Amino acid sequence: MRADLLIRETSPGYLPPKAASVSEHSDQIRRLEQNIESAILGKHDPIRLALVALLAEGHLLIEDSPGVGKTSLAKAIARSLDCGFKRLQFTPDMLPSDILGSSVYLPNLGEFEFRPGPIFTNVLLADEINRTTPRTQSALLEAMSENQVSIEGTTYPLDQPFFVLATQNPHEFEGTYPLPENQLDRFMLCIEIGYPAREVERQVLANHRDGEPVDKLKPVLSLEELKALQHAARNVRVDESLNDYMLDLIEATRRDEQLQLGVSTRGAITLYRAVQSLALIEGRSFAIPDDIKRLAVPVLAHRIVAKGVLHEGQRDRAQAAIRQILTSTPVPT
Repeated sequence: MRADLLIRETSPGYLPPKAASVSEHSDQIRRLEQNIESAILGKHDPIRLALVALLAEGHLLIEDSPGVGKTSLAKAIARSLDCGFKRLQFTPDMLPSDILGSSVYLPNLGEFEFRPGPIFTNVLLADEINRTTPRTQSALLEAMSENQVSIEGTTYPLDQPFFVLATQNPHEFEGTYPLPENQLDRFMLCIEIGYPAREVERQVLANHRDGEPVDKLKPVLSLEELKALQHAARNVRVDESLNDYMLDLIEATRRDEQLQLGVSTRGAITLYRAVQSLALIEGRSFAIPDDIKRLAVPVLAHRIVAKGVLHEGQRDRAQAAIRQILTSTPVPT
């Protein structure tokens, strides 16, 4: 410990810094949310779900048709944070080294030097992630689950916080490679954007007269403030009855005859963390059953595999199965 800190903290009458209150955290979250909504109009729910993943230290997958604002939402989140940001456009010829980095031989020194790839940042936008091959997709696995990458026998820690925000077009689109189950399991939430209402789309046209609104956004949250919010989310209280409710839902996915693959233990932990984050965003220091019901589909549906033709209508069948489980599972009072 630094000498000045030791003297100060052992002095009579010293009081440690006061932890931020729920209301103070709420003000910071509202500021972040409003900044994003100033550029992404009419998408309050997708924005809020994206912030759930961010504050819960998870990763986000946005799956929807081209041109509905997936990349714009990702850029708006990144530009609202005062932290490192890299964008990767995934293509069929991309290699793992294009993501992780590689060692370059320096003839004048007679040795190899590691050149970090774009994954060494705070926010990584993996644009159209399912346009690259499964081999390249798998380069993200260790980074997303352990916040580190191993290259040529050496392990490199990633910057913290580390947030992967990936976009993908539906599997039915030509030229896409479906993400494997173990890759999907690394994403905390999978959400959709959807088409805007007509009046909102009219406003979008007006806002684009002078250029791209996202490019005009300024950071409203520092890296330290983001870390503090993530720490606060971990401290949100979840009652034992809610734990049992979540486990009932998870167990139901493993027994459901419509499903070939149920939710993993990682999925249960992820739902717990997401519920804590949503409660904090809603301005509460405790979770409620509605948090679980609201998050069940975006957190769990992409982790299960419905029986039938693989990938054909898989998303719709999985979401319907989760909604049916929610209807048939008793809610704690």
